[in-house]
Amino acid sequence: MDKPKFGGQAVVEGVMFQSQNSMVTAIRRNNDEIEYFEMERPEKKWVKKLKKIPILRGNVAIIESSIYGMKHMEFAADRFERAPEDDGEIAQEKQEANTAKIVLSTVIVGILSFLVGKFLFTLIPVFIAEVFSGIVTSHAGQVFLESFFKLILLLVYIYVISMTPMIRRLFQYHGAEHKVINTFEGEKELTIDNVQAHSRLHYRCGSSFILFTVLVGFVVYMFVPVDPLYVRILNRIALIPVVIGLSFEFLQFTNRVRHIPVLKWLGTPGLMLQLLTTKQPDDHQVEVAIKSFNKLLRSV
Repeated sequence: MDKPKFGGQAVVEGVMFQSQNSMVTAIRRNNDEIEYFEMERPEKKWVKKLKKIPILRGNVAIIESSIYGMKHMEFAADRFERAPEDDGEIAQEKQEANTAKIVLSTVIVGILSFLVGKFLFTLIPVFIAEVFSGIVTSHAGQVFLESFFKLILLLVYIYVISMTPMIRRLFQYHGAEHKVINTFEGEKELTIDNVQAHSRLHYRCGSSFILFTVLVGFVVYMFVPVDPLYVRILNRIALIPVVIGLSFEFLQFTNRVRHIPVLKWLGTPGLMLQLLTTKQPDDHQVEVAIKSFNKLLRSV
């Protein structure tokens, strides 16, 4: 019997882990105590059916993760730099707000944030490559330039935001998340020493997925026109779900073959990007990640 797969993400001063049916976040408050947020992961039948369809399931998974992930990010952000004695005030603020509006706005913000980001990283390189259309006139050359600028934009963006103290700590918790998953999958006891001994890189990471959208997009765009510019823009927008779906499938494939010597290199580009999106966590951060994961295991 295959061991169940777990996923997760870093949040402000903590880590969220999820199974097929449950999600748990653990954060460290400013009084050094660890607080938890738990929720069931409801899945409607029609969503479950969509997640069985190749290509389409990747889009469903990304949107679903954005929606649920926002709730855990909101939980952590509400308590960031606020003392536990302020919890009553936080609860009062929530009570005074319209709960339905909060849920709706969280869903909308989660989806829009993903779409806006995807649109920007898809279209900005198109316009930059178009500037060089008089020099690089071939179809393949233009697609290469577009993909090259997209990759540079991605790397520069990640590097710049990683320089801020808050994002650096977020990336440390991201590293702690991966270390815990790697330790669990390696069938080792979840102690701080064992977890710290494992890699902060993982084949199923969303960072790898982001990079794969660049690489997969390069291949897909070779089969569609780049001229005139408006056609190029329209097909790039129309192909976003296709690129996302294919990238998701490729990510899953690299994870399945990561133990095969000849094929494990397929996931290497994604692992290299994780050198930027994860940082070495300290023991206190690893402790939070362990407690979050153990809490999830008790609910499975």
